[in-house]
Amino acid sequence: MTDAVAEVERGMIAIRRSQQRRALSRIGKARGRGAHDPVHELLDVVEELTDRGEPSTVTALSAAMGVDQPRASRLVARAVEQGLLRREADQRDGRRAVLVPTQAGQAHLDEMHAFRRAVFAEVMADWPDEDRATFGRLLTAFVRGYGDLG
Repeated sequence: MTDAVAEVERGMIAIRRSQQRRALSRIGKARGRGAHDPVHELLDVVEELTDRGEPSTVTALSAAMGVDQPRASRLVARAVEQGLLRREADQRDGRRAVLVPTQAGQAHLDEMHAFRRAVFAEVMADWPDEDRATFGRLLTAFVRGYGDLG
């Protein structure tokens, strides 16, 4: 194993541990942005599926989030109750519903993106622009290739 691959492994483990500890959520809470809510992750997944042109059904959300369908259904019900998602008939299959962010849901997503980007920009504040661009390009390529393996 090359030193570079070992560094990537260590970095990925550190990222996984940080995610498990909900580090970004702790930063948000410390900065008055509230506690982590699983509905936030649900909104992220709805947006990701939509961006890929895939329908955001409870089944698809369950699979993407790695939770069982009853848990995904409860999260969807909460998001609908909070006015963040709405159900629409699937244009490809009228028997099923797809989930779409409401205006409030999209505003919430926009706020989450702005917060996370501000934190990441803060971490990279001392980096030269070229390093930021290279990191973004390489991280995106890595994540895409990693996703293609499984």
